[in-house]
Amino acid sequence: MPVRIDNDTLNVSKVVSLEEVMVTATRASRQTPVAYSELSSQELKRRNDGQSLPSLILQSPSVIMTSDGGNGIGYSTFRIRGTDANRINITVNGVPMNDAESHTVFWVNMPDFASSVKNIQIQRGAGTSTNGAAAFGATVSMQTENPPIEHYFDYSSSIGSFGTFRNTFQGGTGLLGNHLVIDARYSNIRTDGYVDRAKAKMQSYFGSATWYAENTMLKFQTFGSAEKTYQAWDGVPKSMLKTNRTYNPCGEYEEDGKVKFYNNQTDNYWQQHYHLLASERLNENWDMNLTLHYTHGEGYYEDYKSKQKFSKYNLSSYISADGETVKKSDLVRRKWLDNDFYGAIYSANYHAERAQLTIGTAANNYEGAHYGRVMWVKNAAALPKPDYEYYRNKGKKFDYNGFAKMTYSFTPNLSLYADMQYRGIHYTIKGLDDKAGDVDISKDWHFFNPKAGLTFSGKNNTAFLSFSTAHREPNRDNFTEAGADERPTYETLYDYEAGYTFRSSVFSVGATLYYMNYDNQLILTGKISEIGEALTSNIKDSYRSGIELTASVKPLNWLSWNGNMTLSRNKIRHFTENIEVYDADWNYLNNQENVLGTTNIAFSPEFIANSLFTFNWKHLDAGFNSQYVGRQYIDNTSCRDRSLDPYFVTNLRFGCSFKPAFMKELRFDLSINNLFNEKYETNAWVYCAMVAGSRYTEDGYFPQAGRNMMFRAVFNF
Repeated sequence: MPVRIDNDTLNVSKVVSLEEVMVTATRASRQTPVAYSELSSQELKRRNDGQSLPSLILQSPSVIMTSDGGNGIGYSTFRIRGTDANRINITVNGVPMNDAESHTVFWVNMPDFASSVKNIQIQRGAGTSTNGAAAFGATVSMQTENPPIEHYFDYSSSIGSFGTFRNTFQGGTGLLGNHLVIDARYSNIRTDGYVDRAKAKMQSYFGSATWYAENTMLKFQTFGSAEKTYQAWDGVPKSMLKTNRTYNPCGEYEEDGKVKFYNNQTDNYWQQHYHLLASERLNENWDMNLTLHYTHGEGYYEDYKSKQKFSKYNLSSYISADGETVKKSDLVRRKWLDNDFYGAIYSANYHAERAQLTIGTAANNYEGAHYGRVMWVKNAAALPKPDYEYYRNKGKKFDYNGFAKMTYSFTPNLSLYADMQYRGIHYTIKGLDDKAGDVDISKDWHFFNPKAGLTFSGKNNTAFLSFSTAHREPNRDNFTEAGADERPTYETLYDYEAGYTFRSSVFSVGATLYYMNYDNQLILTGKISEIGEALTSNIKDSYRSGIELTASVKPLNWLSWNGNMTLSRNKIRHFTENIEVYDADWNYLNNQENVLGTTNIAFSPEFIANSLFTFNWKHLDAGFNSQYVGRQYIDNTSCRDRSLDPYFVTNLRFGCSFKPAFMKELRFDLSINNLFNEKYETNAWVYCAMVAGSRYTEDGYFPQAGRNMMFRAVFNF
């Protein structure tokens, strides 16, 4: 559709296709032999009332999510096919979002990002992305909104349970001078959280300036955030779930015989992203894309630590006034992270009647300083100076790759897909670590990741077969949190998939069979670090297999239903539990091995089901969605006492929209989450040891909110 302004014409269809060029290297199409689902901008806007992005994709196949605060705001994450977020490849316009060292994306640092997203594609399995860390369960590819060529201003405000408020301002200039469009957003979100003191204050922004010409698009975009979140990382001990589900032990200490909570037990982080994207159509067959990116992140978490040994903080003991040697005290510390991530991504795309080819390369560099400071010591004589620095180290990572992917159509219905990627990594950690002591780690990896498949596409039918290989390097914690005898190594995935989908105007049904075989998979052990991060170790032989079923029907213009179901087996072959043995005074004695044979992989439910009824009539709409998640084991022992009970949660949403003469649209929404007030937990950790001949257990469970509500008003001008 051409749009004429003065004496010039901008072809909107060309503009849209140039926007699509940016994500070619990370996206699947109907001809790609990959199981995937998509969320459009319209769907995201309908669901987005202030919760984090994991809550918005929850109805997709094989997806489950968890939230530390219990209400989906602040620290939250998701798993796909039982795979945790630090093993899921996540990109924005092709730029990797996974942290180079931890491999995860902290959604608390991207609040309300969905308001600036046009489309989210979720690929299950090894996926097609060639940028960033390998996908070991899924790929999540996000594309930001194309700026409208007409000027606009939107304001939305949400208010809900647990003192939750969200305000979003968004606007654009429309087309200026026939070529330039500027777009911007600012969001502010606050909540007290469902769990005690799980407060979060988050601000975020997004801005873009896009220049269009006949065959050229140049876009600069920046987005970032600032957050302050009270820690809720420890969870609720299992013994307290029935008596006090909102108990939060973070920051707890005792003074004068009274239990108190440190009021600044918080996480604080600032992050800014800058992307410069250029797309050029060379001719009818060739186009190219170049992206330069830079991300800066900086922040700390502060916590109160009781009865800490001075030696752990490189502090010296001292002689008190009464002649006693003082070796420990209460203290407050801050652990800092200051990092920079930058790089370049290039791809060229060839389109012909029977063949599509994408070739490209990328190089990314990361530098991150990790350091800690003691801010206060109860026994002031132990602190040599304010802000005493007790450790510092630096992680550096250089990641580069080259790839070529091709789709060739033998006939109008049958096509071949082939994808080859070489990826190299150089990673170092040097300095003093607070856990591992002096570290001097230098690792190089060289991976070849081939993928191939066949796709049959008919008028109403699509079927595919595929095989993929992926390799993934250990993350930082795999090195710094590993035991003295552990040497983490890279893991390999062999992914076999087959799928079929039938689509008509009123009905669709699909099935995907998968078998994901792992060599040296880094599997969650059930242990956590001191900031609530799950720890992993290599397991030689394990697999995930299952079937994903999807269906939808639209019997009437105003009524539709969508559903999906996952049935799976997630097993470790020949699993041996290692458990530490101590005497009654907690002196370490030895390590006990328990041979358990074949067990379930932690946090991998065998059954997940989603159902969504949607009603639309004139200016009214409603949604009724439910999710059932089967039993999840917290560690790899398949012990029922260390598991999350199955849960069934239902949400209800009502909406109405009007089009007054003075504005484009006025909309109101009411969401009732957990309609039937289900009491359930979505995540947990456990630590077990043998102490004086008996099993000792520490644990923490993460309960989610009961019935709660959010009301939203949207004003579009």
